[in-house]
Amino acid sequence: MTTDVPVVRRRMTSRELRIWRALLDTTADLRRILGAQLQESNLSPADYAVLLALSEAAGREVRSTQLAAMMEWERSRLSHHLGRMERRGLIRRDECPTDNRGALVSLTADGADVFRRASSPHLRAIKRHFADALTPAQFDALAEILDAIRRHLDRETERS
Repeated sequence: MTTDVPVVRRRMTSRELRIWRALLDTTADLRRILGAQLQESNLSPADYAVLLALSEAAGREVRSTQLAAMMEWERSRLSHHLGRMERRGLIRRDECPTDNRGALVSLTADGADVFRRASSPHLRAIKRHFADALTPAQFDALAEILDAIRRHLDRETERS
């Protein structure tokens, strides 16, 4: 039986530190492997994240400030990245009709096609390197663990 209240200690145990390090190493390995797979489609993980956000947005467009918030990127970083994607014809930036200071970022037909072609191999790689490693019970446990961490972080954010 699990509880929503974590055990508070003065210091982390060596076991907790080993598990933390394993989490860091594993997620870094997954990012590296999945990033290399995306490169086969001539996309970076950042390109894919932008295209995914736009493909899920209403009308396949979103304000650049909203996109920066969704991706948790600084607006200047996003602006430079969008410039590179725009030069490749993956996205288009237009003045926002409701706010002269903002830009509206849209998925182009070419961007949608590149995203569609990259998605199947990318999802197969996620399945192969992540999902296939876990049993249904392990997925349930991982979901519970991630929810607990998310709730903890949300409480910490509320206190700040």
